[in-house]
Amino acid sequence: SSGGQSISDSEIKALSELLYRLDSNKASPSQVVLNPQAQVSDSQTSSQKDLSPKPLFTYLDEASLFSKPTFASFLALLDNYQRQTGQAERFSSAQLAEQDTFLREAISNTEIGRELSAFFLSKGHYSTEKDFIHDLKMMWFGLYSRSSNVKDSSGFEHIFAGEVKKGKVSGFHSWIQFYRLEKKGLMNYYSYSFDGPWTSYPDVLGMQFKWDGYFKQVGSAIMGSSPEFDFALYSLCYIARPGRQCYLSLGGNTLVIQTYTWDNSYYGNGKKFIASAFPATPRAFLTH
Repeated sequence: SSGGQSISDSEIKALSELLYRLDSNKASPSQVVLNPQAQVSDSQTSSQKDLSPKPLFTYLDEASLFSKPTFASFLALLDNYQRQTGQAERFSSAQLAEQDTFLREAISNTEIGRELSAFFLSKGHYSTEKDFIHDLKMMWFGLYSRSSNVKDSSGFEHIFAGEVKKGKVSGFHSWIQFYRLEKKGLMNYYSYSFDGPWTSYPDVLGMQFKWDGYFKQVGSAIMGSSPEFDFALYSLCYIARPGRQCYLSLGGNTLVIQTYTWDNSYYGNGKKFIASAFPATPRAFLTH
């Protein structure tokens, strides 16, 4: 964002610890049961071998989790996108309203969102929560072109819904979207190459998978977190450390988020859309 005081690494770590403690909507270990199965080395992530015969998700308590307002409003957004780049995105008025609903639920109606907003207001990056939410809407949902000079992409689509570009999965860093597609039979989980140090949720996995025939060499995702938690961490890092590595602390363990700015088009007064953001596992940089 334009203006505002500089934000120190220690402030980012302190805020991320606070957001971690405030994630009251995250899954408990009994609500999400994973079966990671085969682990591969970093040198094996490109082999495209399905080493895990069973799904990644053994169980998910949909009734409890997906009825929460932030989960429900996040899920409503995931079917609004054409995954192939080069196909223009067009939103109905109802779909545009779903963007506003998610932002309201994630920022205004959660402790996580209110703390994030208060932090940026205190640093002078925004003057009101309304200004902050408007900027989030532009940087996350504003459309730009990844292919064929049509407005076919946004930060939200790339990071959370996932895209297909040049025959490969691009982006795709949402455990909720992974679960949703695996349940539909569209996701084939192959293996994992990275498992974070956390023993409860949120955790981080770097995964190999095929989405309806398209391969992803390393799709890293925060697992078991609430949508507002992912959205807040990525927004914090994008605003405070755009296009760089951003060092967070969650329960005393370090999480590195890598963000990328979209440099080919702008919104507002020369502001940059989000190109990508994801947990930086050792191999994730190859395939963002």
